[in-house]
Amino acid sequence: MDVYGIIGNPVEHSLSPPMHEAAFDACGIDAKFVTFEADPDRIEEAFRGAQALGVDGLTVTLPFKHDAFEFADVDEKAQRVGAVNTIDFTDDGPVGYNTDMTGTLQAFDHHGVSLEGAKAVVIGAGGAARALAFGFEEAGGTVSIANRTESKAHDLADDVPGASGHGLEELPDLMAEADVVANATSVGLEEDVSAAPADAWHDDLTAYDAVYKPLETRFLSDAAAAGAQTIDGAWMLLFQGVDAFETWTGEDAPVDAMNEALRSHLSE
Repeated sequence: MDVYGIIGNPVEHSLSPPMHEAAFDACGIDAKFVTFEADPDRIEEAFRGAQALGVDGLTVTLPFKHDAFEFADVDEKAQRVGAVNTIDFTDDGPVGYNTDMTGTLQAFDHHGVSLEGAKAVVIGAGGAARALAFGFEEAGGTVSIANRTESKAHDLADDVPGASGHGLEELPDLMAEADVVANATSVGLEEDVSAAPADAWHDDLTAYDAVYKPLETRFLSDAAAAGAQTIDGAWMLLFQGVDAFETWTGEDAPVDAMNEALRSHLSE
């Protein structure tokens, strides 16, 4: 039996186990997906322990995505983002990937949204914003980054080719000219509030929210009310898992089975 897992702290509420177990069942793969809640002070030991025990692959979540960057042989896309969220334990050693970025791009593609030549606004300047910004740029978009602390927006923009940094007060003007607006903050996770001004939405926009619980955030409902297309955060969660599954197994992922398992647990 193959063993895969997610490593983070905390991980007890992760949706990766049911999603990947559904994929293994659908493909007839004899494998289990387990959770590893690691001690932040012993994370290198945890990674090496997983490798020594014969774990086949790991999904890496907070707060260990940068630690994983130091542990694995990192592919080019993950190097650009500066974080690893998937490790494949190969015969030649651990290889690190960032499927947060590729998963987001697949979510847009799944919804028929082309990013080639698009003007994309990313709200936030943390890890999620970094993956989105590099993803949009790689797909051929032009990226504007807006953040509460404007200096952090400029710092991220300096790393992303062609990007620009802005304060949140510039959002209305940025959104007026944009094709895509993505919330990469936690705003909307705990309260019914939005990271974007409600009156700045228009029907030529596509709205993406990295928050997936609740699925319909204030950010998305405001966008929908203005006629914008919306993409909820569970799609990125799904497609980053799809990318990880295909990296580990070499098989086409059963997307429908994974999506059904994911959304059934989100509705609980």
